[in-house]
Amino acid sequence: MITISVSTVVPAKQSVVWEDLRHIKSHVEWMSDAESISFTTDTTEGVGTRFDCVTRLGPLRLDDKVEVTEWQEAAVMGIRHEGLVTGVGRFRLQSVTADNDEQHTHFEWSETLRFPWWMGGVAGEFVARPVLSAVWKRNLSRFAARF
Repeated sequence: MITISVSTVVPAKQSVVWEDLRHIKSHVEWMSDAESISFTTDTTEGVGTRFDCVTRLGPLRLDDKVEVTEWQEAAVMGIRHEGLVTGVGRFRLQSVTADNDEQHTHFEWSETLRFPWWMGGVAGEFVARPVLSAVWKRNLSRFAARF
């Protein structure tokens, strides 16, 4: 298993950032590796929400089955990956004060993932760490640019 954590500061209040982040369907607008999201439950937010996310990274394409496992309004969204790549992920928002005394938001994205044997298992995880870190950092920059 590998754990990857990336973060950025978003130039907006935590409540404003959450109002955008909570809309899971819109994640494809800022996640370059997410091609589409299709809900498999009637709910589209909150614990128990399930969706399929088509993920593409270079030549690799995966159908990621995801369930929301944690939902703390304006603060935390946790998920479990149940597809070929398994694991857990978490978005965490925390209010920070910028140098100009404006309220901004620290956005941390962490994932702990396990790759199947055909993706190299532990060796594949080792190789994937810097690649996924770079992609997710870029994704967070794209998210922050929305504000």
